[in-house]
Amino acid sequence: MGEPVSAGVTGEPVTVAMVGCGNISGQYLDSFGRLPNLRLVAVCDEVEAAAARVAAEHDVPARPLADVLADPGIEVVVNLTTPQAHAPVSIAALRAGKHVYQEKPFALGADEAAAMLEDAAAAGRRIGCAPDTVLGTSVQTARRLVDDGEIGAPIGATAFMLSPGHELWHPNPGFYYQPGGGPLLDMGVYYLTALVTLLGPITAVAAMGSRARATRLVPDGAPRAGEQLDVEVDTFVSTLLRHASGALTTLVVSFDTVSTALPPIEVYGTKASLSVADPNRFAGTVGIARVPHGAFEDVGELAGYRNAGRGVGVADLARALRTGEPHRQSAELAFHVNEVMARVLEATRSGGTVDVTSSCERPAPVPPGATPERA
Repeated sequence: MGEPVSAGVTGEPVTVAMVGCGNISGQYLDSFGRLPNLRLVAVCDEVEAAAARVAAEHDVPARPLADVLADPGIEVVVNLTTPQAHAPVSIAALRAGKHVYQEKPFALGADEAAAMLEDAAAAGRRIGCAPDTVLGTSVQTARRLVDDGEIGAPIGATAFMLSPGHELWHPNPGFYYQPGGGPLLDMGVYYLTALVTLLGPITAVAAMGSRARATRLVPDGAPRAGEQLDVEVDTFVSTLLRHASGALTTLVVSFDTVSTALPPIEVYGTKASLSVADPNRFAGTVGIARVPHGAFEDVGELAGYRNAGRGVGVADLARALRTGEPHRQSAELAFHVNEVMARVLEATRSGGTVDVTSSCERPAPVPPGATPERA
């Protein structure tokens, strides 16, 4: 979506403003310093003290959002606001002529998501969206094995994200239990993006959901110990997904699970099975089992960006802007995954199978030895 920016020459860093200086911003800031095709030029947060702190730590100015959007020297807005603010901030940036890369989820509903695509098209600007963990060595190694036919024809997969909840560690856990939060939108998005990357788009879903408690008490020792959190979303969701390829995936996500020994992702084919590491992380062991009841053998790193961190998707977008090529974590991919999650939630209410109307191309694979600025 959108043409390459006209300012600058190929290879010149893309100028970036970061909007939102909350918990996740530190991981992006760590990556920005290691990505030569990005230049952070401003930070912004509605909490001025948060922006001032980050600005001082990274020697960049803290600026109001209106100033950021009005500055023609800023090419990309990295939107790290809360989910409720994703669409409003991104739409404002697009209308101001900026490209956007934002944290997940893409939007809170179909109307917001569609509006973002429409504004991007009207402005001739691109949207990129997290999670970019699928660009790391774990998912990309698994994808190469699938693409090379090492597992035969894919039959299906299982995926599990089972946790006791974010209040054990997060400094501001309340919004995870409000609309826009919950294990599906917050964490399931990593798994669904990985599954679409591995097995292609999803055409239909069936699901059930539950919430174990109407309120949750933050335990002793946690950052908000003693605080009571209202629960307005399902905190355990089990779903069945049909991919356009015919493969079937079972996905279970939970903020109600004390412990688990289940694997994050396994992919099953007619010739072999794959074990894939946590898609919330960039790297991890990928194993393949080729004989009945056989053990999984580590295959090493066969593809993907090595030593990647959050923000590598911004660098991939920046490369694409300079070259005019597609970027991997595209609006179409994010829109499709966002719709899948919306349809899963719809299925939990209806109790039936719900069709997914959107689709997307699998993003280009990341070849071995690639770097975000030139792959």
